[in-house]
Amino acid sequence: MAKQAKTDRQAVIESIRKQQKSAEKRRGTMIVGVCVLVALLIVGAAAYRPLVDWWELRGIQDQALSDIGAPADACGEVTTKKATGSQEHVEPGTPITYDDAPPAFGTHYNVWDEMERKLYIESDRPDVGELVHNLEHGYTILWYDETVAADDAQMDDLRAIAQKLQGTDDLRLKFKAVPWTEEDGEPFPKGQHVALTHWSIGGAGAETTGKQVGVFQYCEAPSGAALEQFMEDYPYMDSPEPTVR
Repeated sequence: MAKQAKTDRQAVIESIRKQQKSAEKRRGTMIVGVCVLVALLIVGAAAYRPLVDWWELRGIQDQALSDIGAPADACGEVTTKKATGSQEHVEPGTPITYDDAPPAFGTHYNVWDEMERKLYIESDRPDVGELVHNLEHGYTILWYDETVAADDAQMDDLRAIAQKLQGTDDLRLKFKAVPWTEEDGEPFPKGQHVALTHWSIGGAGAETTGKQVGVFQYCEAPSGAALEQFMEDYPYMDSPEPTVR
């Protein structure tokens, strides 16, 4: 009888062990499954924006830059202003006040942003002092305000413009589209939400030929047509330091 009781206890113990092992196996499988799911979500999230961008931009390969966004007459007249600040470099983080919103010239940081990136949002944009150094090197910068940043269609236009100007080997593609925020300075003129700037050494339309000027053009919305003409009139070679990337 005692032997039978012992055998029954062993059977119960073995049954409990099997149940525990089965439960542990299920937990392990669930943990692996959850980890795989989290990994897939992370990969999916990382891939989502590029896929959306690709889908939205898939039709621009055959579209001319001048056909993207608003027509050229959405922009006002080009204006110029005597430029100062060439070769006036300061360390990154040094406070700099610019009189213009946005600047086209001035004292700037001793670093600049490389050509690879063409479009930025507020969270990853280089400092204004760094971008002014890009202007000294012949870049055209398209600055856009919070109205454009909050408009999906206009941001799609900026993505399309940036895509058309991709590249790092051709210095004619010295272009960046960056946000201008209230922390940076005064707002653009009323009704204007985009500004094109260039640091010229006296190109087309300069008020004082042969003298450095800042070039400005304000627009109601992003305009590939206006940008194309602006970059033709004020190419990268028309700048204080054109051969530096």
